[in-house]
Amino acid sequence: MRKALTTLEFLSQDEETRRLYEERMKGLQTYMADIEGARREGREEGREEGRREARMEMARAMLEAGDNVEKVVRLTKLPREQVEAIQRELESGR
Repeated sequence: MRKALTTLEFLSQDEETRRLYEERMKGLQTYMADIEGARREGREEGREEGRREARMEMARAMLEAGDNVEKVVRLTKLPREQVEAIQRELESGR
């Protein structure tokens, strides 16, 4: 019932008011699409960050277990510099 009333009000408006209404509706649709896209992007970035943190934890555990840097780099796919930084951190904490 409410939608029918809104449609009736829309159809009875003058052309300029109707055009402004349509532009506003298009703007709202674009805004909502942008918001949804940003949410998707944020979720993906969060998942990627989680995967990176898991690889860092794995590298730390491997180095603590005595694995060499080459093996850790190969298995975790982390940059060598990052694995070496973890190793230095572990050595300075011992």
